[in-house]
Amino acid sequence: MKKIAIQGTTGSYHDIAAHNYFEGEELEIICCPTFEEVFASVRKDSRTIGMLAIENTIAGSLLYNNELLRQSGTQIIGEYKLRISHSFVCLPDEDWEDLTEVNSHPIALMQCREFLNRHPQLKVVESEDTARSAEIISRENLKGRAAICSKVAAERYGMKVLQEGIETNKHNFTRFLVVADPWQADELRGHGTPKPDKASIVFMLPHTEGSLSQVLSILSFYNINLTKIQSLPIIGREWEYQFYVDIAFGDYLRYKQAIAAITPLTKELKILGEYAEGKSNI
Repeated sequence: MKKIAIQGTTGSYHDIAAHNYFEGEELEIICCPTFEEVFASVRKDSRTIGMLAIENTIAGSLLYNNELLRQSGTQIIGEYKLRISHSFVCLPDEDWEDLTEVNSHPIALMQCREFLNRHPQLKVVESEDTARSAEIISRENLKGRAAICSKVAAERYGMKVLQEGIETNKHNFTRFLVVADPWQADELRGHGTPKPDKASIVFMLPHTEGSLSQVLSILSFYNINLTKIQSLPIIGREWEYQFYVDIAFGDYLRYKQAIAAITPLTKELKILGEYAEGKSNI
């Protein structure tokens, strides 16, 4: 049985992504209220695997998770892209006319803005998790409250689904990373795992003209495709940044040569993980 630490509770999108990624395997889900606690669970038990959202096609990158990942010392061993479809749910014995408030995670609320604009009578209240919103309403029998969550969460907590697919943009995907203790990473990848064709790296650059363009030119020369580049300020060092970069490659040797070539131009370059590009549930 694999232990998987997720942010959120049973029925959350993290929970769905974990079960989809490890399809057919027996899982013990460790529910954590914060992403910090996800990494703490991996540190506490090196056999525990972490699953965390890193970016969404609408909301963008979860910048703080990049920094948590860098500091954690874990390795990325995989990724999964989950199609996010939100449902509007309530207690089984209530209906539209009974509802005065809707609860959900702020990102989910943002993704359903057009739907919420069509229902101005509903007071919008942010909560820590989509599925937990449904769980609390169900457990405490909170009349007049609705939740925005997955259909899986609605079924899990016995809620009535009033409307499905309420997200504004139907091309709404969240990319999740699968992380593990470095000493366990090779074993967890297992036999038969696709060869890595993607990597995530982080580095700093000297505060000199053209430093970033030199790195990008070298990656281009080695036919390395940048799929994401994100800069974050270095706390306490004004106007200096660290760069989080996702790269895709078809030739592993060329990728390693590219890393060797850019290393002298960077400061504290770190490979966060090498893995196969993730599949999607659509």
